[in-house]
Amino acid sequence: MSKEWEPENVFDVLGSEIARQILALASHQPLSATKLAEHCDVSEPTIYRRIHALQEYDMLDEQMEIDDDGHHYKRFRTNLEEARFRIEDGQFSIDIQLKKDYSDKFTDFWNDLEKGAKDVSNDASADSRPDTSSSSDISGG
Repeated sequence: MSKEWEPENVFDVLGSEIARQILALASHQPLSATKLAEHCDVSEPTIYRRIHALQEYDMLDEQMEIDDDGHHYKRFRTNLEEARFRIEDGQFSIDIQLKKDYSDKFTDFWNDLEKGAKDVSNDASADSRPDTSSSSDISGG
């Protein structure tokens, strides 16, 4: 994400009907810019401007696809799960929740599992260390 989640910025992005249509359409399945332009009945440059704005706030992901003829093209899918605006203490605030795909969830799970295993291992090795403290009788007697 390259821009801050300031309410005014998000209002500006989501204030565009085309941006909202893109998010809604791409929530069902990833779509190319051409398909999005057709569904929204606007030009591809207009779609790309909205795509760029949505990507700046991580609301839209892009996937590179290769067709049967070997041509590369991008498809876009919605990454925004929820946007909640509130008024607190006389000011707007925003809570954004982004979707995580299963690979991200698995990576997070695996990292947590590894961290837990390291913590257990460190605790176990600390308990099994021999007592290296020594006491000396310096009284000479």
